[in-house]
Amino acid sequence: MSEAVLTAQQLRKDYLSGDRRIEVLRGVDLAVTAGESVSIRGESGSGKSTLLNLLAGLDAPDGGSLAWAGAAARAERRAAFLGMVFQAFYLIPEIDALANVLMAARMVRSPGVAERARAKELMARVGLAERATHLPGQLSGGERQRVAVARALMNSPKLLLADEPTGNLDEHTGDAVIDLLLSLCRETGTALVLVTHNAAYAQKTGRQLFLREGLLH
Repeated sequence: MSEAVLTAQQLRKDYLSGDRRIEVLRGVDLAVTAGESVSIRGESGSGKSTLLNLLAGLDAPDGGSLAWAGAAARAERRAAFLGMVFQAFYLIPEIDALANVLMAARMVRSPGVAERARAKELMARVGLAERATHLPGQLSGGERQRVAVARALMNSPKLLLADEPTGNLDEHTGDAVIDLLLSLCRETGTALVLVTHNAAYAQKTGRQLFLREGLLH
């Protein structure tokens, strides 16, 4: 039986709107095993990004529990345990693509020869070996997202969380980025949780879920 890299039980999240409390997540259960790919779809405003932020430990739930690989999810474990890809690329504009990938390693340790070699390998794997010294502003949107994917995989994470990673890309480029994500995760055994509004992309994952009325179905 595969190891559970992510276990969420009865996650709840509420927000206050004036004097009114809005239940966004009403008790979400989710277990993801090593190497598994899972997609989460839902209507706009259904709480998909809220859920992903909870799974990443970027926000605290109002109830429920979250474990990464069987241990409590803690901020100090995040950089080594998981990678994230967002709709916005969040690259540092003043440094080149390779240095942006290496920034993930800096969150864990001071990068050395091995880390630099891995960053170059990842840049080649995402098809950007010849663009490694280019600044983000010199890259296309698709190229910037590929750099973001390489950065997310820099620390060999057990889990990759992707929040609408194709939202700023045209259809052709988006298709290529999704295929790249799935391919790299299969090769590395990294579990993937993909939040997307695109049904075709969702169908490419091993398991498809839908967030409705604060619950996963």
